[in-house]
Amino acid sequence: MLTLSWPWLLALLPLPWFIKKFPLSQSQGGYLQLPGALASSKQQQHSQQQSTRKRYWLMWLFLLLAVARPQWLGDPIELPSKGRDLMLAVDLSGSMQIEDMVLNGKTVDRFSLIQNVLGEFIERRNGDRLGLILFADHAYLQAPLTQDRRSIATFLADAQIGLVGKQTAIGEAIALAVKRFDQVSESNRVLVLLTDGSNNAGNIEPDVAAEIAAKRNVTIYTVGVGAELMERRTIFGKERVNPSMDLDEAQLQRLADMTNGFYFRAKNSEDLAQIYQKIDQLEPVSRDNLSYRPKSELFFWPLLGALFVSLWISLSQVITLPNWLKRGVQ
Repeated sequence: MLTLSWPWLLALLPLPWFIKKFPLSQSQGGYLQLPGALASSKQQQHSQQQSTRKRYWLMWLFLLLAVARPQWLGDPIELPSKGRDLMLAVDLSGSMQIEDMVLNGKTVDRFSLIQNVLGEFIERRNGDRLGLILFADHAYLQAPLTQDRRSIATFLADAQIGLVGKQTAIGEAIALAVKRFDQVSESNRVLVLLTDGSNNAGNIEPDVAAEIAAKRNVTIYTVGVGAELMERRTIFGKERVNPSMDLDEAQLQRLADMTNGFYFRAKNSEDLAQIYQKIDQLEPVSRDNLSYRPKSELFFWPLLGALFVSLWISLSQVITLPNWLKRGVQ
């Protein structure tokens, strides 16, 4: 959209007419003349006088338009005024490769399901700062808090089971998240921790880490991943087993309760998708947005027009200069 920053300056358009009509001094030759005066010489012919006057008016109009700062406003771009700091802690222990989940009609391992559904959750968190922690034998910061959701999704997609070990250091993951939160200003701090086991590695107990998190105003949402039953083939035929025997739901529930969060159980892809939707409801994306419209300055176009008209006037005066001299002599 085309707009003017100072449109009131266009009210100065008749200023040269007022200066000529009401000069400051009535004495001969004493009236005010602007650079490139709007009045033509009395010795000029009437037709030439009218033509030159129009050119001066056109140049004056271009100059006013340039000073009024014409701008082109782009489409509004919304920026959230305040979001959350949301850290994602994902278990990469060996048990995450158990294929007891179904995604789009195909049997997949637990981590593949998390990658798929969590990617959609990341995409929805517009305005939040997201971070990614991967943990197994130890916890590692894969991506610091950032608003670049695409980078977080890429780091998650590139992660592989066993990358950081085969055990489960839940306490270290919580402690690392708290440490990273402490390095940023006070904000809405949320940790979403996904695991399929119990704490069996690391040197920090989960309850101790959760207690520290509670003091730092960090809310923890724990998600236990794994089916309740699955069939496997043995030499004696098929048998039904519980692939989630190692999942310590009591501990995950306790960690969430200590930090005013919630524990969720994801037994299949539908459960996991609903869990992320529930977290979206509990921690809604900020809708109190600020917006701005990118501006492109266009003042140089009318300024160029004024320069062109000025050259036009100058050339016409140079061409008719001998006639002026002749009339002056007469």
